[in-house]
Amino acid sequence: MLAHRGLAVSAPENSLLAFQHAVELGIDHVETDVHASRDGHAIVAHDDDLSRVGGVAARVDALTAAQLSRVDLGGGHHVPTLVEALDAFPETRFNIDLKSEAAIAPTVEAIRVTGAEHRVLLTSFSEQRRREALRLLPGVATSASGPRFAAALLASVVRATPLVRRALRGLHAVQIPERAIGLRTATPSRIRAFHAAGVEVHVWTINDPADMSRLLALGVDGIVTDRADLALAVIAERS
Repeated sequence: MLAHRGLAVSAPENSLLAFQHAVELGIDHVETDVHASRDGHAIVAHDDDLSRVGGVAARVDALTAAQLSRVDLGGGHHVPTLVEALDAFPETRFNIDLKSEAAIAPTVEAIRVTGAEHRVLLTSFSEQRRREALRLLPGVATSASGPRFAAALLASVVRATPLVRRALRGLHAVQIPERAIGLRTATPSRIRAFHAAGVEVHVWTINDPADMSRLLALGVDGIVTDRADLALAVIAERS
């Protein structure tokens, strides 16, 4: 299970407390997002501005890391840097979505200075961002960008196995919604095709226990969820 922005039931999303709540439950994979601050630090945040999570009408890239550290997300919890998050949870695996081109270099630097290369997976909807991150950090795990997955999905429609494999070559996972470009993504035949191409299948964002159980029964390898607590109960019941 991948805890989507941590476990934010009683903590601000993408905060150190949200990650802590997930880790304390026994979750060892968390999903998060990264932007760049004005002074070039990798900042853990989903949105490009702070209006929704912090009540501040300012863009993340318009503030320094020090200024961002003073934004109260609730209960005194702040907007963390990626270095803080990786340092705070040294045994946890981080699935990191690169939200902007400016975030690439500081994210790579944060991973390097914390020695986290072996426990991160970098992803982006942008193939250009994914490729640039991989160029700077050779060998790091990555999942399919939007264009790469679209090509694989369309190839799976006509059961063109070699084309599915070509579209997913060099990747470690596809991380997908249940529907994309008007097609169901997590059917038994498509899951088999993606597995045959050598990638794991992670489906997002699944919060209903019945849906979690159904997808696990189909053979998906991971569920990205806001409710890691419910997901653990589903796994316990299935086992």
